[in-house]
Amino acid sequence: EEAVFLRKKITLVRAFSLLIGSMVGSGIFISPKGVLKNSGSVGFSLVVWFACGLLSMFGALCYAELGTRITKSGGHYIYILETLGPLPSFLFLWAEFFAIRPANSAVVSLAFGRYMLEPFFAPCAAPVPAVKLVSLLGYYMVLTLNSWSVTWSARLQTALSIVKLVALALIIVPGMMLLAQGHTENFQDAFDRQSLVLDKLPLAFYAGMFAYSGWFQTSFVREELVRPERNIPLAVIVSVITVIVGYMLTNVSYYTVLGTQDVLASPAVAVSFVQQAFKSLISVVPVLVALSCFGTMNGGIFTFSRTLFVASREGQWPPLFSMIHIRRHTPLPAVMLMFPLVTAMVCIGDIYHLMNFFSFSRWLFIGLATLGLIVHRHRHPELRSPFQVPLFVPVSFTIICLFTVAMSFYSDPVNISIGCTVVLSGFPVYYLIIHRQISSGLNFLPFFFSRSDYLTHKLQLLLEVVQQEIKTY
Repeated sequence: EEAVFLRKKITLVRAFSLLIGSMVGSGIFISPKGVLKNSGSVGFSLVVWFACGLLSMFGALCYAELGTRITKSGGHYIYILETLGPLPSFLFLWAEFFAIRPANSAVVSLAFGRYMLEPFFAPCAAPVPAVKLVSLLGYYMVLTLNSWSVTWSARLQTALSIVKLVALALIIVPGMMLLAQGHTENFQDAFDRQSLVLDKLPLAFYAGMFAYSGWFQTSFVREELVRPERNIPLAVIVSVITVIVGYMLTNVSYYTVLGTQDVLASPAVAVSFVQQAFKSLISVVPVLVALSCFGTMNGGIFTFSRTLFVASREGQWPPLFSMIHIRRHTPLPAVMLMFPLVTAMVCIGDIYHLMNFFSFSRWLFIGLATLGLIVHRHRHPELRSPFQVPLFVPVSFTIICLFTVAMSFYSDPVNISIGCTVVLSGFPVYYLIIHRQISSGLNFLPFFFSRSDYLTHKLQLLLEVVQQEIKTY
């Protein structure tokens, strides 16, 4: 009875909630251990946290400009496609689907399960099988919600963003009170150079940047944003500044209560903080943290499904995944596609190994996307973006990203090599399928369904999905 397309339902408040809800998730509650372990001391870890925040602001400003220059949804994928071409964009898509996104979702899901169960088993650690079972149940709930309604997913994100800020406040306020009372013993000799190992610093940055990751989420849903030229830069700047301040105060609170050995030994830093500082909050904070992780899962599914949706529309992914449910107006096939890979990674993975595994690919392609902004400016000097950042911002951000990626080979060669292998494995797939299809207009493998393919047609009927009827970009 009406046209089938993705509606513009994301207002400024919802954009702000999407960014806050995606950034403030599991990272600030699990990454302090990884940052401290690889930076060596309290002082250097706080420097890393601030540097990661500043770097995130640079990246967010670059993506805000890209979002005003390129009017399609799709985030990293569409920016790389429009600026650097189809090969690097397909390699990103390949790595995103098989490594980056499932590993990232598995990390957040495992954090959700761990914090949800921690109060029931304290002071002992929760059993690993139970953590993984609860992690999967939480992920499946979010998957179902995103399949059901865009509006309700956005409303949940807004509500959980408030929960996230409350969770941070319950850590910051008690910590600041204790600091004001003179509890500064854990900050003695904060910059111990003997414990600093330079070749481990990239892993410290990976852990810190994982906590900030999410500043790019509005770029994935650009076509669904109300007044994107105004709302993208505004939402990005306000949300990143809010998170930087919150994260710095949260880490100072952690170190006010917990010593370095306590942080390194803790499987859930926020729970350890509450156990030592305010036992009356022992059952409240872990639940709030778990809900915070739940919001991050929701934001991740919401945005990544749009990447698959756009890639399918651009002809680099099976066309079934560019289809929308006829009544729900959700990209149902794209939402459901992550189900098997995330399930597998939750079952077999460990949080910190997974984090290093996907961080290499993620920051490689984010660096390429901001390199694409420089290329786009050079190729199209006549285009005047309504929002433009100084050239040194994308140049600095790109250099730091690519340098960190290169250095990480010395820090964790095994996991980084696996991530690199996943990226490189996309080359033969691109030349066997995508390049040949572009050249001849034919399909070469049954996997790469055509729109008239029998299996695609049957899946359309089963899922009740059709092609988008109008262009919104």
